[in-house]
Amino acid sequence: MDHYFTYQSANCYYRSEGEGIAVVLIHGFAEDHTVWNRQVAFLKKHCKVIMPDLPGSGNSEVIHYPLSAVVIEHFADYIYAVLQHAGINTCIMLGHSMGGYITLSFAQKHPENLLGFGFVHSTAFADNEEKKAVRLRAIGTMAAYGSAAFVRSTTPNTFGTTFKKEHPEEVEALVERGKNFTVEALQQYYTAMMKRPDRTGVLANSKVPVLFIIGLEDAAAPASDVLKQVHLPAEAHVHTIAGVGHMGMWEATNRVNEFVLQFVQYIQQTAGNKG
Repeated sequence: MDHYFTYQSANCYYRSEGEGIAVVLIHGFAEDHTVWNRQVAFLKKHCKVIMPDLPGSGNSEVIHYPLSAVVIEHFADYIYAVLQHAGINTCIMLGHSMGGYITLSFAQKHPENLLGFGFVHSTAFADNEEKKAVRLRAIGTMAAYGSAAFVRSTTPNTFGTTFKKEHPEEVEALVERGKNFTVEALQQYYTAMMKRPDRTGVLANSKVPVLFIIGLEDAAAPASDVLKQVHLPAEAHVHTIAGVGHMGMWEATNRVNEFVLQFVQYIQQTAGNKG
């Protein structure tokens, strides 16, 4: 079902499918809610899936924040507004890449609303100085060459080597979505990611289970970094996938679906036992 609502004067969108325990899936940079379509088709038989389009993505209008003021917390506040509009008090929240940063910000601000949360190819570490410099240069590149050109130059690198070689049409499908983004929206996302703080403390203090799905060929959220974080939560569910880069939702659809369903069912059972 399609849902539209007004948030800070912008017309915004999320989609919902299924019934039961709520699972919120937050997309990453230069994506929209449809990046999760292969998960939704599987999960909607088991739970209620909520897929927001972040402001500036998909069917959600950009919010004209001053670029210097944009922070990842703005998008976490938006996700909270989505939950309020949907009438959801508690949920499981999973974020892909930038969506993971938003999920962590949400977990810090609203832990009482989470039954569990997790990363699909994401990290709790802040950008190091080298990465911040790369993002800053990229913000200038976006302005100079446009959003479509920027997405075309960066998106193929997010896929694992084998998948990229065997499924060029899949890579191209994601690249094509770059045409739908304004430079303003992409610059906002990069600014927010560049300024985000280290949130390993959120993992260490989590009172709910945390899911990690890690691609062993992921250059954007390297396994070597993420595996340093999996010991921090009191309860972590950790899955590594060989031969997969940053897009396991597409590269290893069946495995990601099973990992997510196992996590959801575990939380359902645990909540039931506590009840």
